[in-house]
Amino acid sequence: MIMEDKNFAAWSRSVEQCVDELKTDLQKGLTSSSVERRREYYGWNELEKEDGKPLWKLVLEQFDDTLVRILLLAALVSFFLKYIDGHKNGESGLTAYLEPVVILLILILNAVVGVWQENNAEKALEALKEMQPENAKVLRDGMFVPDLPARELVPGDIVELKVGDKVPADMRLAFLKTSTLRVEQSSLTGESVAVIKSTQAVEMEDVELQGKDCMLFAGTTIVNGCCVSIVISTGMATEIGKIQSQIQEASLEDHDTPLKKKLDEFVALAVAAIPEGLPTVITTCLALGTRKMAQKNAIVRKLPSVETLGCTTVICSDKTGTLTTNQMSVMELIANGNSAGKVRDFFVEGTTYNPLDGGILNLPEGNLDKNLQTIAEIAELCNDAGIIYKAHQFRATGVPTEAALKVLVEKLGVPDLQAQVKINLAREAVESSADQKVVHLGCCDWWNDKQTRVASLEFDRCRKSMGVIVQSREGKNCLLVKGAVENVLERSAFLQLKDGSIVEMDHRSREILHTKLNSMSSKALRCLGLAYKEALGEFSTYDGEKHPAHGKLLDPANYATIESDLIFVGMVGLRDPPREEVKGAINDCRDAGIRVIVITGDNKNTAEAICREIGVFYDGEDISRKSFIGKDFLALSIDQRCRILSGSGGCVFSRAEPRHKQEIVRMLKDAGEVVAMTGDGVNDAPALKLADIGIAMGIAGTEVAKEAADMILADDNFSTIVSAVAEGRSIYNNMKAFIRYMISSNFGEVASIFLTAALGMPEGLIPVQLLWVNLVTDGPPATALGFNPPDLDIMKKPPRRSDDKLINAWVFFRYLVIGLYVGVATVGIFALWYTQDSFLGIDLSGDGHSLVSFSQLTKWGECPSWEGFKVEPFTAGSKTFFFDNNPCDYFTTGKVKATTLSLSVLVAIEMFNSLNALSEDGSLLVMPPWVNPWLLLAMSISFGLHFLILYVPFLAKTFGIVPLSLNEWILVLVVSLPVILIDEVLKFFGRRMAEAERRSRKLKYA
Repeated sequence: MIMEDKNFAAWSRSVEQCVDELKTDLQKGLTSSSVERRREYYGWNELEKEDGKPLWKLVLEQFDDTLVRILLLAALVSFFLKYIDGHKNGESGLTAYLEPVVILLILILNAVVGVWQENNAEKALEALKEMQPENAKVLRDGMFVPDLPARELVPGDIVELKVGDKVPADMRLAFLKTSTLRVEQSSLTGESVAVIKSTQAVEMEDVELQGKDCMLFAGTTIVNGCCVSIVISTGMATEIGKIQSQIQEASLEDHDTPLKKKLDEFVALAVAAIPEGLPTVITTCLALGTRKMAQKNAIVRKLPSVETLGCTTVICSDKTGTLTTNQMSVMELIANGNSAGKVRDFFVEGTTYNPLDGGILNLPEGNLDKNLQTIAEIAELCNDAGIIYKAHQFRATGVPTEAALKVLVEKLGVPDLQAQVKINLAREAVESSADQKVVHLGCCDWWNDKQTRVASLEFDRCRKSMGVIVQSREGKNCLLVKGAVENVLERSAFLQLKDGSIVEMDHRSREILHTKLNSMSSKALRCLGLAYKEALGEFSTYDGEKHPAHGKLLDPANYATIESDLIFVGMVGLRDPPREEVKGAINDCRDAGIRVIVITGDNKNTAEAICREIGVFYDGEDISRKSFIGKDFLALSIDQRCRILSGSGGCVFSRAEPRHKQEIVRMLKDAGEVVAMTGDGVNDAPALKLADIGIAMGIAGTEVAKEAADMILADDNFSTIVSAVAEGRSIYNNMKAFIRYMISSNFGEVASIFLTAALGMPEGLIPVQLLWVNLVTDGPPATALGFNPPDLDIMKKPPRRSDDKLINAWVFFRYLVIGLYVGVATVGIFALWYTQDSFLGIDLSGDGHSLVSFSQLTKWGECPSWEGFKVEPFTAGSKTFFFDNNPCDYFTTGKVKATTLSLSVLVAIEMFNSLNALSEDGSLLVMPPWVNPWLLLAMSISFGLHFLILYVPFLAKTFGIVPLSLNEWILVLVVSLPVILIDEVLKFFGRRMAEAERRSRKLKYA
């Protein structure tokens, strides 16, 4: 009772062989006892659901991070120290523990966000389950059960499917109950149009999904026809089940983002120098980037994805719906001329299902000749599609090629000028913003009113055409036919000329039409021929099922005979056109050093033609080693595959299955590339999950793809990715700017303390003042750096390598230079006040303070042993300081003015240093301060807060500082401003080194 070979290739076996292998019966189906035994062996027809991680485990995993663990430890140590310090000083309450509490709150928030993101990521598996139908019509014990739960299906079950049904399992087509069967399987295979299915076995066992014409796959939809099929695979053994397994495997292969790797390295190198604001500002930068991207139609589901885009080196893109519009459009119309052998070529504008999107070039307005009228009549009446307007977009209902023909009819218009005016007025009266279940197509309706369809000759693979018999108001019957141009031409004996006259089709005319067909096919256009027939013989009076000739219409074998001796009227070339903006986006990628690799389920010729048109390949470029069918590529040796993927320029892989996409992404990642993968179908989900950043389509994308992705494009537009890449690079630069600013400033504080201790000078800054500096400088300016605009040449640079260090030797040197200057300036101004009465012409003697030698300053601890040492009183603001009782107090309580100068220099110099952080290597002459008004505002706030503690008496007393005079403020600025000049010099050398590296690295992407 059990299928002997689990790898049974049903697509390459006849129906009879499948019946024998599965031990079933097409007339009676399975027996109840057989079903039970099979279910015990195969299980239920449902996708497995893994036990979710408990909440406590998800929370703990969020703390499995080097940076988080260090910050957690820092919070605990800080808490302990505050506790000890509080007991000594008598402090209590929450304010005493503000710093550790803030760190803990940040870590808790981080954990909450992480748990939420992980739960969202796994919803991809639930979305897959939603694609499975609930019920199916199944033959059991000789009777059809109309609504058997789909989960109860087992291999060997006989299932009947009709239009609109979702396929509940992988099945072998047994026989058709209509002449044709079309299935929409683009979400699984990536094909741009509904696929014709056949009962004929495929010759080869090793064939891609798209080539298995006799198989129906779980989760796909029947769009035309009715059939009976044999269940071959259920549950996790189906193709959609295999995709779930691949998604789970890809989830296990999650890697750290480039940013996380760099932060971990940074933490390992400089644990002691971690700024408290680092996690907060990085999260703020990412959140700001998320908001900016949302404004540009890129919706980020996971914060780190924002930055990951910035270091993307390869974009692996699906073709259908991403690079193209996913809307079939008529691009070219060929009509007959004034005589046999003469043709007219019309080019059709527009790439959507919007009837008003473009027109037909060189179409004589208001003068539709007889030949064009017949083309419009056939395109409308030999058609079962419709158009709806939903979510601000025109969409097709039915077969996309037929919907495109409806749009063509609207663009052709009608020969009745008064009717055309009414149609135009009716179009203008429709509210364009309102959703419409059906878009009323005035021209199509006009042609429909003139004829009534009385019979249909459905499409089949043999004759590759479909026809309809229509009856005019006068009762005259006519056969209208559309189909593959070669087949329609073969059955055509006559031509309709421009004026409507009929002539015989001679050999020369046929050759000219074939030449035109070849020309259109070379542009990857899907060509349809249009023809009609008036001499219908016994069908001239056909009016329905009661007519004597009706029996012949029940057998599709008669259709080719009925559709013979046709009158050929013209042909149309259709395709799913590339989006208009994609070519420019591809060029931007090339300039930015990002390779574009197209991976599609469509056929090779179409994929290559689209890639040439959008600029993935240059005109005339040899693509013999750049274009492969997915199956053929995986058949190559590993070395060959690696050489192809590591080459320069773009590549295209056609007829690709999910496993092909996943393997290509995996190989690219193993080669050190940072891979962004775009897609919209179920077949893209495993690769989306595996890629460094998965990008799903918001409009055409399936829920499976969206849930597996890190980012969703609200407009399904490839060019949005390029904008997102620029934003990602900008965010990374802004985070580096913050880190550069914070570390160099922190180095400066450390340097000032070290120099003071090394020189033996009095302590220049007390702890409460240092805490104030950190709060001021780590707050507004650091956050404002997240609003830095991108560098002007940000998309002209090659992507940074994933192994690039966050802090390399050159950057570290810059930190040291700036930090050393901050330290020297802070300590230097302290010494200046004690030892000099003027500096660079700035008078410092106005307060009446006494001068000491530098030697005395550095040996102030020996002051009690100095004979005759006297100090004059000096003023600061409204207060006068006297030292009559103990002159040595001049170096303790008397240092208040020098301390104020040091604190002011430290604040000012770090404000100016924030301007240096506007760009890593860009000069302030190119990126002036006002490009980021938020930073100027933040600097104003910081200076304002500093003035507040200087000039509000009780605050000045709290911080141990005094007001400064105008001259003293001028001195502060003179000492602080050189930090900008020093960094400008360093930036100059940085630009030279970056340019040299850029030239060497860009060669790979040329």
